[in-house]
Amino acid sequence: MSVRVVVADDQALVRTGFGMILAADGIEVVAEASDGEHAVHAVRRSRPDVVLMDIRMPVMDGIEATRQIMAGGDGTRVLILTTYDLDHYVYAALAAGASGFLLKDVTPEHLVSAVRLVRTGDALLAPAITRRLVERFARPDDRRSSLHRDLSELTTRELEVLRLMATGLSNAELAERLTLSAATVKTHVGRILAKLGLRDRVQAVIVAYETGLVTPP
Repeated sequence: MSVRVVVADDQALVRTGFGMILAADGIEVVAEASDGEHAVHAVRRSRPDVVLMDIRMPVMDGIEATRQIMAGGDGTRVLILTTYDLDHYVYAALAAGASGFLLKDVTPEHLVSAVRLVRTGDALLAPAITRRLVERFARPDDRRSSLHRDLSELTTRELEVLRLMATGLSNAELAERLTLSAATVKTHVGRILAKLGLRDRVQAVIVAYETGLVTPP
């Protein structure tokens, strides 16, 4: 499966390095951007599958750029690049629609696999880090919540699946915990995302915390 990527970072060395790693694995870098505004223009122009997006950039930061790209609705996925895993900017980017995040010291193998993973429509949800991140910054607040959804449409079982999913459990772990088949769990997850109008599991985890379904310890 061919993958087209835009790399957005204000450091030329980072853009070049990531571009070389991706190209070596057959992933096409269709554009580079040194700030968020150029990243948005590059996405509109080249329609990539994935954007590697730095958070802290001049002119327009990665959070607003992510928000504008997601508003375009063309299916482009965003992976956030960051130096620190527990960063409220990362949480804001996930809430804006990013499908996951990578630390800038990521290994070449992990970078490539992450890009290919989100290309398939999945989310890069590293359970331990993402859960800690959401627990730290998400708070129930209907006025502030960027992803607030009415959970009343979910069945009792779907609420249970969402609650467990928010703890970072994979589909296989959910199936074992609930004594269900993997296919049934996948169906439940798909229905949760569809009913709540969410793109992926990352957004589902955020909704679970911001609506108070799950409470940070």
